[in-house]
Amino acid sequence: MHVNSVTVCADRIDVIVRVNDDERLRTSGDEAMVQRALDLLPGLRQHICDNAQGVTFAEEITDTEVPHLFEHVVIELMSRAGSPRDLRGETQWDFSRDGHGTFRVSFEYDDDLVCLGAIKTADRVMAHILGDADAPDVDGETARLRDLRVRVS
Repeated sequence: MHVNSVTVCADRIDVIVRVNDDERLRTSGDEAMVQRALDLLPGLRQHICDNAQGVTFAEEITDTEVPHLFEHVVIELMSRAGSPRDLRGETQWDFSRDGHGTFRVSFEYDDDLVCLGAIKTADRVMAHILGDADAPDVDGETARLRDLRVRVS
């Protein structure tokens, strides 16, 4: 999975994500992937997911698109850094328009720098979840993101 582009808009941040390996397109391809995600970010179990099936993200994580997991990782990192838990993300795809494996992921934000930092951190977290890298220091990264937060007195 690769983050191809990031666009900051007034009300959201849009990210284009590309998955080149069909075996890594869905979380169901690797049970260890789901376990690594939940071990590193146990708060993912509490996420609510607005989906047609009416299942929670804890249920959906076992068989969902890897960029959808990326969406929830970003939201979790933002919330750990002090963003409201009710910020929403959305993952969409249109392979006929964008090409196979290309996803559009959007994030609401309360602080654009925190969101951008969470996207960058989530890219490293996903490398670990996919089994390609060691686990990043999530607590240290969360503290760094919290320090980015704009404070208004």
